[in-house]
Amino acid sequence: MLGVARASRKRPMNEPHDSLPAPLWLRLVALVYDLLIVVAIMLVANMIGLAITGGHLLDEHQHLQAWWFPFFEAACVGGYFVTSWRRGGQTVGMRPWRLRVVAGTGAPAPVGRLLLRLAVAALPLLALGLSPAIGLPRAALAALAGWIVWFGLALVDPRRRALHDFAAGTEMRRLD
Repeated sequence: MLGVARASRKRPMNEPHDSLPAPLWLRLVALVYDLLIVVAIMLVANMIGLAITGGHLLDEHQHLQAWWFPFFEAACVGGYFVTSWRRGGQTVGMRPWRLRVVAGTGAPAPVGRLLLRLAVAALPLLALGLSPAIGLPRAALAALAGWIVWFGLALVDPRRRALHDFAAGTEMRRLD
């Protein structure tokens, strides 16, 4: 019965076959999978950073000595997402759920749009920079509030786009 309902869905002539908007809950589940990959990437980045600095990323007061290290970590994590989205439109977390990032037209998204998507999606992380002034728990809550707003748009948009999708002209689609 479910297969009949899905097969009977009418699509406009110009709409690609894999055009079902991805529900927000499924996007968030895929993101949890990807967070496991991000933790692994950051562990490897930390090992590389420690090897380069001879084990002295932090000084005796726990302040970062290697100014370049946060940029290196961000490049490693960002590289994972952009490379995954560019090669097949899927990260590891998106594959089991059959999700794909595409341009608004349904074509593969160009690298420039993917970089913009990544940058806008990561903007709430800037709130963590406030942690020396307001404390880490409040800064983390501010970042979480930012992501709630970012992803909350997907609840009201008919194409289920989050803020970073609006900014980059991309969509998250669920494959048939």
